[in-house]
Amino acid sequence: MKSIIVGTAGHIDHGKTALVKALTGIDADRLEEEKRRGITIDLGFAHMDLASANGEPLHLGFVDVPGHERFVRNMLAGVGGIDLVLLVIAADESIKPQTREHFDILQLLGVQRGVTVLTKLDAVDAETLDVVRLEVEEFLRGTFLEAPQSPIVAVSALTGAGLEDLKRAIVSTTAGAQPRDSSALARLPVDRVFTMKGFGTVVTGTLISGTIRRDEELEVFPSGRKVRVRGVQVHGQPADAAVAGQRTALNLAWTSTEDLSRGMTLAPPATYSTTRRVDVQLSLLSAAPRPLKSRTRVHFHSNTMETVAEITLHGVKQLAPGSQAFARLKLPEAALLLPGDRFILRQFSPVVTIGGGVVLDSAPISRMPELENFLQVLAASAPERMLGSRIERRGQAGITLSRLVAETGWATNVLETRLAPALRERKVLRIGDLFVDAAAVVRTQQLTVSLVETFHRKDPLVGGIAREALREQVKASSEVFQAILELLSREKKIEVAGDLVHLPGRGVVMKDEEAESKEKIEGAFAGAGLKVPALHEVIAGLKVDKIRAQKIVTLLLRDKMLVKISDELVFHRSALEELRRLVAAQKLKSPKMDVAKFKELTGVSRKYAIPLLEYLDRERVTRRVGDLREIL
Repeated sequence: MKSIIVGTAGHIDHGKTALVKALTGIDADRLEEEKRRGITIDLGFAHMDLASANGEPLHLGFVDVPGHERFVRNMLAGVGGIDLVLLVIAADESIKPQTREHFDILQLLGVQRGVTVLTKLDAVDAETLDVVRLEVEEFLRGTFLEAPQSPIVAVSALTGAGLEDLKRAIVSTTAGAQPRDSSALARLPVDRVFTMKGFGTVVTGTLISGTIRRDEELEVFPSGRKVRVRGVQVHGQPADAAVAGQRTALNLAWTSTEDLSRGMTLAPPATYSTTRRVDVQLSLLSAAPRPLKSRTRVHFHSNTMETVAEITLHGVKQLAPGSQAFARLKLPEAALLLPGDRFILRQFSPVVTIGGGVVLDSAPISRMPELENFLQVLAASAPERMLGSRIERRGQAGITLSRLVAETGWATNVLETRLAPALRERKVLRIGDLFVDAAAVVRTQQLTVSLVETFHRKDPLVGGIAREALREQVKASSEVFQAILELLSREKKIEVAGDLVHLPGRGVVMKDEEAESKEKIEGAFAGAGLKVPALHEVIAGLKVDKIRAQKIVTLLLRDKMLVKISDELVFHRSALEELRRLVAAQKLKSPKMDVAKFKELTGVSRKYAIPLLEYLDRERVTRRVGDLREIL
């Protein structure tokens, strides 16, 4: 069964609620105050079934909205999820202020289908009706409700005249409407929260995408609270599941009415991310009272949510009435907004509708270069190009599939399908869990080689640059950096030796005085045995400066020609190997020795004996037992 959500719109007292009741038999005014005062204050709901042109059943869910200017905020909470609008204009009053404001809102929200209904047919004569019809046709010219593409039907809710014509007009108008995607990730913006005796907490809303099933676990955005769906109703009837495009009521466990409110959204857990900043395409109404300046605060409405936003215009300082611009909206608290979400802006004071637009990016990057070009792609390109741009802007950092889900609102299978051509053509690379722009990988490869070349020029006495130091300069994730090193190694542009990265065949390059100093340092320690000189004394006698001398020492330590056993003592490798042989020979005579015996064995003073014994302990040649060393 095809489900269509029909919303009403129009001026107060033009007969929207009476029309819905005449069509469905349901009084959408549910509040006692509404019945007492005779005006609609909040959203009302009704439903009915019709047969489509091909005889298939068509289920219509009605969202009846208030027409009074004081309750436009409630009207906005109801029209975000509609597929078709009934623009209601009383034949005895014609077009009024809220007719215009409601219609502006419908156009800003991108509503594409509707029927114009001239109500109170019984209150006017034929001549007056003809005049009003002409006024309405002129008012709607050039819009999505322009006649004859969109019908204008005159009815009387009192006598029933024209109701059958209206039903036929609704059926014909819905014929081309595409059903909402029930396979997408679910989103249910909440418009009502209440407690029902015997059931507990209930929320209602129009399911704008996906499917919600009984016993499913959901997350409440933006609070992050988890809830379980205890029961589902669709248009007032129990169901196993609700699908996109249906008026839905959920009986929830693990929560109470205090935890929920209009404006929140239910969705699958760990899928979306809330945000306080969104980049948008913004349109200012021609009837806006003044230009819109950057840093202006406005009332922001999207789906069932209402908050305050501060606008920063991109590329311009102010926006003239009737113009468009890209902008960033800053919200006081986190909200769930996704690309494609429509919104309405109302002036902060006095509160009137001034514009609206569409969300382009709910994960903006601060100080992003060429931001306007990126937003232009999001506003006017095919999904594959939009996706490529999202990956491209992440550069060598890449982006995970789960992050792409949160940024786009698309399910993983949709993302993988749309990424497949770019992966085949090697425009995008998959590295571990990341999708990375291929051009960014090439640039990062070039940067990596350049950094290694620069390091060799600056530090010829060091065999190569440390991997982690190089990764930090490249500013790539560990996964991407490892992949880049492997690519460059296969292409023989670099070599990786342990923790060092260097150019192929490139080692330490020494000048004559540096090579001479290296030999002198090594000789000084090799000839000293265990009675080594202080390192600073050796360095002081060299021809090279202290910095280069220290690098030569570091090179000898790295190659393990010298071994540093304490902050002050450095020994030649051969001397320590001879020490191990001495200790091993001593074990044959006695498996234990004290400090005095060690000094006698090696001929060194206590200054050397204690650090050497601690070195042997670390090397597991000896083990300290009280004041003695046990030779292992």
